[in-house]
Amino acid sequence: MLPEEVGNARVLVIGGTGFIGRHVVRFLLDAGHDVAVFHRGTSEAGLPASVRHLHGARERLRDHVTAFRGFAPAVVVAMAIPAGNERTGREFVDTFRGVTGRSVIISSRDVYRAFGRLRRREAGPPDPVPLIEDSPLRESTYPYRGSIADPVWAESDDLLVERAVTGEPDLPATVVRLPVIYGPDDAHFRRTFPYLKRMDDRRPAILLETIQAGWKDSRVYVEDAAWAITLAATDERAAGRIYNVAPVETLTEAEWIEAIGRAAGWDGQVVSLRREHLPKHLLRDLDYRHDLSLSSARVRAELGYSERLPFEEGLRRTVAWERANPPETSPGPFDYDAEDRALSASVTLRPRRPSV
Repeated sequence: MLPEEVGNARVLVIGGTGFIGRHVVRFLLDAGHDVAVFHRGTSEAGLPASVRHLHGARERLRDHVTAFRGFAPAVVVAMAIPAGNERTGREFVDTFRGVTGRSVIISSRDVYRAFGRLRRREAGPPDPVPLIEDSPLRESTYPYRGSIADPVWAESDDLLVERAVTGEPDLPATVVRLPVIYGPDDAHFRRTFPYLKRMDDRRPAILLETIQAGWKDSRVYVEDAAWAITLAATDERAAGRIYNVAPVETLTEAEWIEAIGRAAGWDGQVVSLRREHLPKHLLRDLDYRHDLSLSSARVRAELGYSERLPFEEGLRRTVAWERANPPETSPGPFDYDAEDRALSASVTLRPRRPSV
């Protein structure tokens, strides 16, 4: 349950209609809070009738200050700041200073130095893991420039947003750093799809580079991520704090695939190959020595966070949604002939389990 001392409060959610935000809205309403969602008005379906709607472009927040003041929120939750960087972060602060008591900013594990080193934007040895909120941050900026076509993503940097919104005495900010988020309705990223498709295509094996098989990256089910954000938004103790959200145990990439396989009823196996033996379409220019395993000890101790759904159930729901909602075009490379050649040249598979 939510902290009792908060009581009923007005919460403004910016971008509350998306993958994670709609769950945040539902949790807030279930706890008795008065919720308004600021969005473009293109996807109101699915939000409860009691939600207030404020329409507008998130890129022009300052044009809507009068409407924000009229709602008089106790806290503003920014699920996303478009083209998030230092400039847009300052615009957010300038918009809501004097309008609300505090803010909750959704950030990511991309801010850590380990992420910059994983993407070969910075050099150096691996940082100790799990990464805590005080672990070293990136020295480089704009980690997606030159590697992604979308200009909004290319010009975004959560680290710069954090710098802009923290340390503002008139608008205390809580920063929630999320890992990889998966779950139903992940229509944009489809985190499990590349592996699940191979499983449903009855592939005997899924291939990984050897070092990638042991690489760790924290992953959280969408409703659990939303629950952590809800706690941060409704507990005054969160003001001015930074929280990682992550599972207690971080799986390796191979263990993650095996978990998807159990949920999908797949009887194949994960096979790790040396880089020179892996098909080119499966190679990624990442330095897998740098794990992105996060510690969530702080949010668990200070805000009482815990998962709302067993891991296996969340993954089962994710697999069921993916199967019921196949993408119109398959994201990701699927050259099975090349994968078969690599398999036959490198390994002998264990016998497949007989079908029941």
